[in-house]
Amino acid sequence: MSEILAKSYKNTRYKLDGNGKYSIRQLQIPMENVDEDKQIDFYGNGAIINDFEDKIAEMLGKDKAVFFPSGTMAQQIALRMWCDMKQIYRVAYHPLSHLEIYEQDGLKKLHNIETVLLGEQDRLFTIDDLKKRGTDISTLLIELPQRGIGGQLPNWDELNEILDYCKKNNIRTHLDGARLWEITPYYQKELKEICAGFDSVYVSFYKGIGSVAGAILVGPKEFIDESKIWKRRYGGDLISLYPYVISADYWFDRRINKMETYYNKAKELSKYFNSIDGIYTIPKIPVSNMFHVHFSKDVDNINKILAEIMNKISVGITPYLMETKNTWMFEICIGDSYEEIPKDILEKCFQELDTNINHR
Repeated sequence: MSEILAKSYKNTRYKLDGNGKYSIRQLQIPMENVDEDKQIDFYGNGAIINDFEDKIAEMLGKDKAVFFPSGTMAQQIALRMWCDMKQIYRVAYHPLSHLEIYEQDGLKKLHNIETVLLGEQDRLFTIDDLKKRGTDISTLLIELPQRGIGGQLPNWDELNEILDYCKKNNIRTHLDGARLWEITPYYQKELKEICAGFDSVYVSFYKGIGSVAGAILVGPKEFIDESKIWKRRYGGDLISLYPYVISADYWFDRRINKMETYYNKAKELSKYFNSIDGIYTIPKIPVSNMFHVHFSKDVDNINKILAEIMNKISVGITPYLMETKNTWMFEICIGDSYEEIPKDILEKCFQELDTNINHR
């Protein structure tokens, strides 16, 4: 049935989430106006990469930045370096952290770093969870927003209480900012303010920004200088990274100021889902451009219903469903695509969804 959903989704004219089809266009469009004589980077050096690194470091309020091919590489390296500095090879993070779920135990296998899971899978960890654990950790990783639970966020005071506790107890803090750009509208804070309490920060350029790939790690000068050595050890110091950088810089400039629009549209879309019996979102009111949509398992043939609606209305709802204990679930991340859907077609889509779930 997942194949049916994926096929129906692929063939729709409109999509609820994302920034359009992930394809060669992510590079082709940015490259169209690049001078063929433009100087490229060479092993991490050159204006094309260093200017972009400086731009992001300044925006995030940190001393220095380095561009990485992937966030997985950047974050494992950051945590290893903080462990080396404290000589404590133990880090803490949420049970659904990317490092725990998607990286094949990279920290444990490559660095012999022990990982401590704070709190429960279905909620944010709290200052109390951290205090119960004790201070025998080198680094606390905080993901903002917490993707695994629908992009939830602590409120500003809760976040700073955790950061202050870490500072007082000599625990380093690292921000998994894969979706950092998308949370500024909720906090109503500048990026510098959000990053100020963290010792190091990672950001991504292919998620909400929609570039080919790539990440940046920012932090103190000495820390970033050492990360370049680790980047070489990891095989990430490619002879040139300009295709990633050109794409990242181009799409960053075109989308960084759209985050409030994405946030507001996410709140709008969540209302459509929550208006239908048998469907709910987590969080109910999004705090970024993302949320999770849950269908009650009482709803019969949900795969078939979704496929039929997508075929009929040509609005891509989702290409997949994941099974949870009590529901079927998928993730929504609002980008440019949502605004392309005519209002009457969007409303027709949800009318069909309500009819097929509750009035058959």
